[in-house]
Amino acid sequence: MKGMIFTTFLEMVESKFSLSLADDIIVAADLPSGGSYTTVGTYGHQEIIALVVQLSDRTGIPVADLVQTFGHYLFSYLVEKHPYFMEENVNVFDFLQRVDSYIHVEVRKLYPGAELPSFEFDASVPGQLIMIYRSARPFADLAEGLILGCIEHYGERIELRRDNLTDGTSARFVLTKAG
Repeated sequence: MKGMIFTTFLEMVESKFSLSLADDIIVAADLPSGGSYTTVGTYGHQEIIALVVQLSDRTGIPVADLVQTFGHYLFSYLVEKHPYFMEENVNVFDFLQRVDSYIHVEVRKLYPGAELPSFEFDASVPGQLIMIYRSARPFADLAEGLILGCIEHYGERIELRRDNLTDGTSARFVLTKAG
């Protein structure tokens, strides 16, 4: 995983909890990298899992909730750092359907070597978007948080349902516009 994920996660921990808690989880996780990340570096996804587990142990917040919260936080970070992704799309459905064909292409330019999930879409029912998420890593909770961040960013009334297809590496997200 690209270091930008790690640096943003630790930034979230510092802002929502404390700098000392961020330091504590780095030390307790006993990471191969030592917890020293650069935004353009590449690190094993097991390290982010170890950090989240340590954060969960110290806060009592379930791992899935922390990962989803991080996804929401990450979306806000991406909006701030790359606003042009949002400017070219006028609503949630338009934005999400361009993730693979445009946004991930641009992410790969910014972060060469990034291993990104893939999505399949079905928009055949008016007012509904079905997204199938697939990844080599178990981060469906992160994807859900990103989707929730997107919904909040655009300010639309959209209901989100998630159906797990495997152990977190694939899921079906059903987004339905609320009347």
